[in-house]
Amino acid sequence: MNRTIFRTPVVSFLCHYVSRFFMRLRGWKVVGSAPTAKKYVLIAAPHTSNYDFPLMIGAAFTLRMDVHWMGKSSLFQFPLGTIARWFGGIAIDRSRSNNTVDATVEVFKQRDELVVVIPPEGTRAKVTKWKSGFYHIAHQAGVPIILGYIDTATKTAGFGHSYTPTGDFEKDMVEIQAFYKDKKGFD
Repeated sequence: MNRTIFRTPVVSFLCHYVSRFFMRLRGWKVVGSAPTAKKYVLIAAPHTSNYDFPLMIGAAFTLRMDVHWMGKSSLFQFPLGTIARWFGGIAIDRSRSNNTVDATVEVFKQRDELVVVIPPEGTRAKVTKWKSGFYHIAHQAGVPIILGYIDTATKTAGFGHSYTPTGDFEKDMVEIQAFYKDKKGFD
């Protein structure tokens, strides 16, 4: 998690305006402003399509955010791996348990500022139950969860409220998922 495109001054400056232009061109709006917290887990939901990634990157540039995101390890193979990491990517090997939660919590503790974007579904496929890693990372690191969303029905991307995990996973998940009930992903 070193220097990313978001921390490359001239490139990020240009990408801000290019992203705003393309978001408008496609009819999308970024609603609200970037969260002010210096460290948090940002949920990216619903995650239903490959289009989610350029929308997330476009929204991050539009709001001048410095984000890191988790993606499956196959996205980080040569030659695209270097580019994916430059765009803030963190490779996750989903085939086995790698203590990803503990490793991410440790990075949160070492840094003064860190935003990690995590799709709670863990995949683009329709799922009945979200993965719990994002919750455990936030709870163990003592950082809030920001409810980020895309909504294809309104062509908006933005943020809901900040949610502080209480440790009661079941209760917290009901409250978090209630926010997403009216958010529609790509079909």
